[in-house]
Amino acid sequence: MDRRHEKGPDWDRLFEAAQGQEGYFTTQQAHGAGYSSQLIVKHLQNGRMARVQHGIYRLKHFPPGQQEDLVPIWLWSERVGVFSHETALGLHELSDILPARIHLTLPARWRRRRLRIPKGVVVHHADVGRRERVWVGVVPVTSVQRTLADCAADHLQPDLLEQAVRQAVERGIVSKTQVAGVKRARVEPAALVALVRTPQNAPR
Repeated sequence: MDRRHEKGPDWDRLFEAAQGQEGYFTTQQAHGAGYSSQLIVKHLQNGRMARVQHGIYRLKHFPPGQQEDLVPIWLWSERVGVFSHETALGLHELSDILPARIHLTLPARWRRRRLRIPKGVVVHHADVGRRERVWVGVVPVTSVQRTLADCAADHLQPDLLEQAVRQAVERGIVSKTQVAGVKRARVEPAALVALVRTPQNAPR
């Protein structure tokens, strides 16, 4: 067998992938860096890697990060999920909400999949456009505008929603037009679409 094109393990390549993910990596990423399943087991045994859940690992001595609890969930979603609803409010530092569960929005097409959802995760299904998401640290999060709309449509506790909206307005993130859209979204599902499509620089 011609082995000239076989790639050996490339620790630098694996580290580069893990570095942008709070030290985490998937089986596929490890294989892409030349680490076979047998070699992964070897590094689990010698303590260089730690298994987090099925198909997801972490470099054992990588320093902890701010989104350390979210990255494994994002990797579980094959990096297509977007953190949303109450979780996004917290990441945007809007309101004093302390959600007991992590909210993640998956593409609408995933609704047909039979998933083993990680414990403590609430899954929503919707298509989040590129303009409706931002990066907070190393994870994707729904934009403030989309987050407020989602929370309104999901009937978040009124006082928490009002607090989030007030803080967003004070920070100049949303306009009065968008605030009106948040209020309409609580009673009119169609207002959700109109709200997220309202330009960020709409007149106040």
